[in-house]
Parts: sequence; structure tokens; C-alpha cells
Amino acid sequence: MHHMSILPSFRPKLALTIVFSFVAPILLIFGLLVSFSLISHLPGLTTISTAISRGITDFLASFGSGNSWRGIVIIGLTCSFVGGLFDTYTFYRYRHLRN
Repeated sequence: MHHMSILPSFRPKLALTIVFSFVAPILLIFGLLVSFSLISHLPGLTTISTAISRGITDFLASFGSGNSWRGIVIIGLTCSFVGGLFDTYTFYRYRHLRN
């Protein structure tokens, strides 16, 4: 019965970890794409910033079977799964080291 009382306090923390682990890489990728889009308006940096943006979208497309949006979602889901695993492991280790 002791295990059941710990579970309700763990679920909200796990849900937040999963959500933040999903959103963080998506925001990072969008931030990179927006910053390179803004840099492309500077004279002399158009070619290099366009090439970097194209490289990022090609990288995402390789994860999404040719679709960069699907690649972003796949990377976000993978990061959220790994974040959830890390949070579960940390909770497990903390609980067992404390006893």
C-alpha cells in the first residue's frame, strides 16, 4: 500500500517532464530557423544562412521520411520518451536510496 501513496505525487511531475521534453527541442529548432531567417536579411550573409537553414530542414526531413514537420514531431516524441525515462529512473533511485 505504501507504493500507491507515492504514485499520485509522481504523475504530475512525470507529465510535466514529458511535456517540457517534447516542447524544448521543437522550440530550439524553431529558434534556430527563425534566427537564420533573420540573419539572411543581412548583406553578405544570405547565402550561408540559407544553406544552414536548408541543412536543418534536410536533417529534419531525414527523420520524417521526407517531411520536415514530421521530423520535428519524431524528434520531440523521442526526447519526451527519453525525458520520461530519466525522470522515472531518478524517482526510482531517489526513493530507494532514501530508504
